[in-house]
Amino acid sequence: MSLPPDRHTVRAVCPHDCPDSCAMQITVENGRAIKVQGATDVPITRGTLCAKVAHYEERTYSDQRLLYPMKRVGKKGEGRFARISWDEALDEIAERFAKLAATDPRSILPYSYAGTMGLVQGSSTDRRFFHRLGASFLDRTICAEAGFQGYKASIGATLGTDPEAFANAPYILIWGANPVVSNLHLWARIVEARRKGARVVCIDPVRSLTAEKSDWHLAPLPGTDAALALAIMHVLIRDGLCDEDYIARYTTGFAALKRRVHDWTPERAAAETGLTAAAIEQLAREYGQDGRHAAIRVNYGLNRCAGGGAAMRAIACLPALTGHWRSPHGGILLSTSGSYGVDDHALERPDLYPYDERLPPRHVNMSRIGDALLEDRDPAIRAIMVYNSNPVAVAPDSNKVRAGFAREDLFVVVHELFQTDTADYADILLPATSQLEHWDIHKSYGHLNVMVNEPAIAPLGEARPNTWVFRELAHRMGFSEACFTESDEEIGAQAFRKSHPRSGNIDMTTLRTQGWQRLDVPTPFAPFAQGGFPTPSGKCEFYSDTLAQQGIDPLPHFVPPREGPRSNPELAAKFPLAFVSPPSRHFLNSSFANLPRFKDAEGRPWLDMHPQDASARGLEDGQRVRIFNDRGAFHATLRVNTEAPGVRQSVVSAPSIWWQKLSGDGCNANAVTSQALADMGGGATFYDCLVEVDDDDGPPAAES
Repeated sequence: MSLPPDRHTVRAVCPHDCPDSCAMQITVENGRAIKVQGATDVPITRGTLCAKVAHYEERTYSDQRLLYPMKRVGKKGEGRFARISWDEALDEIAERFAKLAATDPRSILPYSYAGTMGLVQGSSTDRRFFHRLGASFLDRTICAEAGFQGYKASIGATLGTDPEAFANAPYILIWGANPVVSNLHLWARIVEARRKGARVVCIDPVRSLTAEKSDWHLAPLPGTDAALALAIMHVLIRDGLCDEDYIARYTTGFAALKRRVHDWTPERAAAETGLTAAAIEQLAREYGQDGRHAAIRVNYGLNRCAGGGAAMRAIACLPALTGHWRSPHGGILLSTSGSYGVDDHALERPDLYPYDERLPPRHVNMSRIGDALLEDRDPAIRAIMVYNSNPVAVAPDSNKVRAGFAREDLFVVVHELFQTDTADYADILLPATSQLEHWDIHKSYGHLNVMVNEPAIAPLGEARPNTWVFRELAHRMGFSEACFTESDEEIGAQAFRKSHPRSGNIDMTTLRTQGWQRLDVPTPFAPFAQGGFPTPSGKCEFYSDTLAQQGIDPLPHFVPPREGPRSNPELAAKFPLAFVSPPSRHFLNSSFANLPRFKDAEGRPWLDMHPQDASARGLEDGQRVRIFNDRGAFHATLRVNTEAPGVRQSVVSAPSIWWQKLSGDGCNANAVTSQALADMGGGATFYDCLVEVDDDDGPPAAES
C-alpha cells in the first residue's frame, strides 16, 4: 500500500552505545516524525527495536530538548542560563580558545564518547578541529579499552564469531554479558539456538535477566574471571579435551601455557572466585565436550576491574584450545568492530596536529577526568568542550568530577540535546541535533553491516549537529584547510578503506539506496577455521611477545581485584561488600534517564542485596539505605529477593546510571567508584569497588 503524498519513510540507524546498531525506518508526515520502526529487510534487526528506541519520537520531541544556544547566568552547577545567538556563542568560544592556544593549546581538552556511535557525528570534524588546534588528546578508555587490549593480545583484533551464527550453536557461554537488556538481537539468536536444543550458561556476579533465562548461572566474585578461565584451561588440558591438531597448526606458546595453568586447579580457582570446585570442573567439561563447538559471548562488564585485560585475554584463548573456531557457530565474540576497515586517518586527520618540541603532545585519560581537572598540571586544563558524553554523571569518583567542573577558572562548553548534570556546569550551552535531524554513517560492534542514517526531519529550534559546530569554530579560528569545508556526506564517503578485504565492497551509492550493506565476508562466516589470526605470528598467541615488550606477563594470568576480600583484607574489613553498577534495563548509560517513560519504569535508584547480607545488617526489603566508602556515598531503595536473590552473597548491585539531579539525593553510583586504572589500556575499574551499606534516616528519596 502506498503512503499518502504528505507521508514518506526515511532510513535511519540507532546511534546509541549498543552492539545492535539497529536499522530504523522513520515515518514522516508533514515534516514531523510520527513513527519509529525497526527495518525489516536488515537481517540483524529484523523489524525489532528495543523498548527505548521504539519510542524514539518521544526523545526527539521531548519538551526537555535544548533548542537555543545559552550562556550561564548563575553559579556553576546551578543550571541557570540566558538565551544568546549562535554567533555570540561561537564567537566567545573561538575567542576563549584562541587566547588559551596562544599560550599553550594543551590547556584545552575535548571530552566525548559514545553519545552517538556515528563515524561522522562521533569522530570526524571534531577530531580534525582539536588536532589542528593542538589541544590535549583525550584517551577514550572508559568502557572497553582494557578488554580490547587483552582480547587483541590473544586474537589480534576485535574479530570473532558472527553474531547471526549463534542461532546454530549447540552450547553458548554468556560471560559478563546481559544480552536480554543490552544486546537484544543476539539474544533472539540465542533463543533460536535453545529451541534447537542448545544449552545456555551465564557467568555473572549478578542474577541478571539473562542469567534468569539461562540453563545454568554461575556467580563468581567480581574481578575473578581470569582465575576461572585459567582453571578451565587446567581441566581441558588435564583431561585431554583440547584439539591438539588445531593447537599445533594455529597457536603459539602452548607448552608455556600448559606449565602456567598446571597449578590453576579448580580448587585454587574456587578460593578466588567463590564458586565450588565441582562447578568449575563441570563447566570445563561441558565446554570442552568432544564433537561440539561452543560459542562464547563475552562482554565488557568483566574488564572493569584491576585485571580486566588479563581476564579478557585468558577467556579469548579458550576457543583455540578446543578448536571451536573450526565451526562458524563456535569461537568467541567480544566485538565485531575490528571487522571494518575504518579509515581513521581520513576521518580524524591526526596529521593536522602542530607538533612542536617545546609543546609535546599531552594525553588525558577520560577515566581520570576528576583528577585531571583538579591537578596542578603544566599546563592546567583551562577549557573543556563536552559533547556526546555526560561525565559528571558517568565518570568514576564523581565527587572529584563535580569539583573539577565547578572551577570558576575553567571555561566549559557543552553541546547537548538535554540539560544533563554536566550541562549544569557549562559556561556556554549549545543545542545538539538528534539522530533524526542529521546525516551519518555507522559501523557496528554487534553485527557485520554498514548502515546509513538519513535525516528524517529538519533540526528543531536552532539545534545543530557536531559537524556544523566544529566547521563554524574552525572558520572563526582561521583554519583554512579544505577538510573543514567538507560536507557530512563527503566525510562519510571517506569512512572505509577501499583496499580493505572486508569493507572494500562498501559503495556509497548502493548504501544510500539500500540503506545497508553487509561486509564482504561469507555466510556462514568462520573467521579462524584455518587460523589466519591478525596477530604478529598469524596464530592465536597463548604467549604474546607484544605484551612482553610492554612489560606485561606474556602468558594468561590472574590479576586480583585491587579492592577485594582476599587481595585487600584491610580495606574489606571496613567495606566488606563488592559493588557493581550494571546498566539499568530502562536507561542506556545516562541516556533516556531523564525521559518520563523510562524514569517512571525504573522508579527510583535501587540496590540489590543478598538476603543474608541484609539480615546481618538488620536491613529489610524496600528500606532506604546509604551505600558508602572513603570516596563518597549515595542512597537507594533496597531490594532483597529471598526466593531468587538478585546477587550472590557479599556482592551488591546498583542498576545505573541515574542523573545525579534526578536521583533523590544529588548523587549516583559513581560517588563510590574509583579512578584507579585497569592492567591494560588505561581502562576504568568501575566494578573493582568495595562498599558498606547501612540504614538511612534522612528524607525519603524523590519519587518518580
